Amino acid sequence: MSSILHNSVLPPSGYLIEVKTLSDRIVKAQQPIRILDAIKWDDSIKQAFFKAQCKNMPLVNAAYYTTRPLGFDPAEKKLEFYQIERDLVRKLGQLNPLSVIMRRICREYQDVVTMLEGRGSQTFSNVSQELYGSSHDVFHVGDPTIADLGSMMESTLQQLLKLDFLTEEAKTITAKDAVVLLNEKIQALFPGDGLRAMLSDGILADAAAGTDYIKLRADALFNMRDLRVLEVHEIWVHLGTTLNGLAQPYCTFLGKGPPSATVTQEGLAVLMEILTFSSTPNRLMRLINRVRAITLVENGADFMDIFRFFREKDMSEEDSYLLSSRVFRGSTPDGSPFTKDLTYIKGFVLTYNFMRLAVSKGKPDRIPLLFCGKTMLEDMKVLADLVEEGTVIAPRFLPPQFTDLMGLSAWLSFSRFMTSMNFRQLEQDYANVL
Repeated sequence: MSSILHNSVLPPSGYLIEVKTLSDRIVKAQQPIRILDAIKWDDSIKQAFFKAQCKNMPLVNAAYYTTRPLGFDPAEKKLEFYQIERDLVRKLGQLNPLSVIMRRICREYQDVVTMLEGRGSQTFSNVSQELYGSSHDVFHVGDPTIADLGSMMESTLQQLLKLDFLTEEAKTITAKDAVVLLNEKIQALFPGDGLRAMLSDGILADAAAGTDYIKLRADALFNMRDLRVLEVHEIWVHLGTTLNGLAQPYCTFLGKGPPSATVTQEGLAVLMEILTFSSTPNRLMRLINRVRAITLVENGADFMDIFRFFREKDMSEEDSYLLSSRVFRGSTPDGSPFTKDLTYIKGFVLTYNFMRLAVSKGKPDRIPLLFCGKTMLEDMKVLADLVEEGTVIAPRFLPPQFTDLMGLSAWLSFSRFMTSMNFRQLEQDYANVL
């Protein structure tokens, strides 16, 4: 990581003080909302499933979620965000760019509360699709859907995974040892910022980032390639953008990301894996399998169908259960999916397209602004203006690939031409070469 200079900050005007006050209210209002904690299945569900030898559906229905309190009153929470939204209009105006952004965030958090109220029902999945997307969504008019992308990549990756020389090294590093190694990386990149890696028993994934920490599942095993992925994905992107967001003097909402920011954040993190050559065909296949699983459920598959889907991928019963429960958490085993896992691939495509268009339009300086905090692609034009005027400060921390705009621009400058070429014709023309 490297630091870049902040804009000089003048004494805040009454307008900026108002922006900070309203932004702080959004940050405070969202604090008790814990989406993943509210929708996860506890260990008793898993134990009962394995006790039945993985032959019966997990015992989860709408009533199950009543045993998992949200920690806030949904009606009061939605009213709180509505009141902030109204105050934004009263104090900043209807068309003020920051008012538009913050009001959208308020409405999004109201949707989140509605989604959590609907746990175990179709409403939950309907709102999930609004927030994170559906596998049947297209990227742009006339483009393939997310599901189409999943199918296309699956066939390519399956060929690569058959190659012995692309086999990954064994996972022999315990989570406890991985925490030590990652903490060394964190201290080297962010000395004195209080960030840390830690063990956790309560997560489905091998690792997950929080506000100022990375959690590793206590029973997970890793190899050095895995730790490199965690470094660039979780530390460089998730913790780096958190620190940059928390450093914002006025737009403090950039330190906390609503679901729409998740698309950009996860896309940027996967892009970082690709740019640093840290990812692997096996890693990408895991992400594509999540897309394929959500697609199957949106087409009518139930938990047992998805469990068998993962087992047929030569995954263990343990891993197949964990991945299947990711798809159905917040829902029921015969219900519609929780679609958050689409954001990795969806976000990668959208973020990559933003970057290559920024270079094509002669605006590569817009690209580092993705790291100003928990940003959203639709706000980048406004964000550039806010950085220019000093309302938002440029990111303190950037991965090395994003500090070298010359190198990044050169890499991306060919992309428009390359993607315009007919791939089927290329296959024919290179048939005698490969």
